[in-house]
Amino acid sequence: MSWPDKIKELLNLLGWEAINLSYYEQALTHSSYAHEKGHRRIHNERLEFLGDAVLELVVSDFLFKKYPHLPEGKLTKLRADLVCEVSLARLAYDLNLGRYLHLGKGEIFSGGQSRPSLLSDSVEALIGANYLDLGMERCRLNVLSLLKPLLQDLQEGAICRDYKTLLQEFTQARYAVTPSYKITRESGPDHDKLFEAEVVLSSEPVGTGTGHSKKEAEQAAAKEAWINLTA
Repeated sequence: MSWPDKIKELLNLLGWEAINLSYYEQALTHSSYAHEKGHRRIHNERLEFLGDAVLELVVSDFLFKKYPHLPEGKLTKLRADLVCEVSLARLAYDLNLGRYLHLGKGEIFSGGQSRPSLLSDSVEALIGANYLDLGMERCRLNVLSLLKPLLQDLQEGAICRDYKTLLQEFTQARYAVTPSYKITRESGPDHDKLFEAEVVLSSEPVGTGTGHSKKEAEQAAAKEAWINLTA
């Protein structure tokens, strides 16, 4: 598939119309690829800067209108959860964004196609490209559509907390392996049990966690594994 066709495929997945594909080409070009090809200025870092600002504005406007009763501090926390690396990386995994990126050979070899920080930066760059291409109002609608899974989680109070799903998406993208969990210890009285869980990847433990339910302990273990694997 040609590069323009891959971009059109991604835009179709996003449900975004496009006028100028060159913006999206730049948004999907990592600096490592640009440097290898001798095009040191044609990469997505400036678009990432712009997209970050557009994303914050769109999310701030949405939260301000959606939750008129909330104080500034709570709105700031909700916005931070929506635009954090974990949230944006989750969106990127859902889109399989890594397969659409132009990366340098070294970046590909080191697993850049599934690196959360690189993927979240690329999401911001795409938003910056969409803003330049279509203007603020259409970009706002597209961003809210992109964020729909996160906004649903926000309604349910689960934003940025489902590390089991995030870890599974990451490990499948990076290693083609699904993590497994086991409860390694139970302690305390029946009314106040404490569980310890371990998450295993290819027979190797990669994280542990504790909680007052098995589910809570597994989430804590997944969070530790996520931090260990993506650091």
